[in-house]
Amino acid sequence: MKLSVQGLNSFYGPAHILFDIALDVGDGEVVALLGRNGAGKSTTFRSIVGLVAQRSGRIEFEGKDVSNRPTHEIVRGGLGYVPEERRIFTDLTVEENLEVGRQPQRANSPYWTREKLFALFPNLGEMRHRPGGRMSGGEQQMLTIARTLMGNPSLVLLDEPSEGLSPKIVEQMVEAIRTMKREGVSMIVSEQNLHFARLISDRAYIIERGRICFGGTMSELDARPDIRDAHLSL
Repeated sequence: MKLSVQGLNSFYGPAHILFDIALDVGDGEVVALLGRNGAGKSTTFRSIVGLVAQRSGRIEFEGKDVSNRPTHEIVRGGLGYVPEERRIFTDLTVEENLEVGRQPQRANSPYWTREKLFALFPNLGEMRHRPGGRMSGGEQQMLTIARTLMGNPSLVLLDEPSEGLSPKIVEQMVEAIRTMKREGVSMIVSEQNLHFARLISDRAYIIERGRICFGGTMSELDARPDIRDAHLSL
């Protein structure tokens, strides 16, 4: 098992946000975490990588308990995180942004070079000397993912990768995620877009008000329109 989360509870001050979250990701698997805005998707990701100080439960990554490890140790161990807000360095070029993310090659992860990433995201290859601040939102999203891959992670948490992107860029994102999977990267992808999730995911969890209310394959989810309509309809 690549990642196992059991009994995860998280708090922001006195507010209890996540309630006994349990989920897992297998080797080479893409798992969708579905839910409306404010359901707890981003807090789940932030809790897994140690960015939420008040949390309890057990988080195992590649068989090791990382529940109380600081974020930099978790990331150095091969867990990549692509935040929803992108956080690129706007004054640095595409190539310089990628260099910021560079980590050594890992025995259990695919190895990414700049040229390999430019093949994955051709748009970036065409603007390798452009500052991040002079890129579109979709291009910045690609750059954020590419920078994370420069760390050669074996598992990536992708927070809302399709949000606000044009249909053409969304198509490119789908193909990029499929390629990452073929390369051997495991992923959890948080999404509101069920159609996008169907195109990339093996399994899905639904989170609602900080609780997991469904877990199963995409076909099992499609067979339960009652659950889909109750928790994913806008």
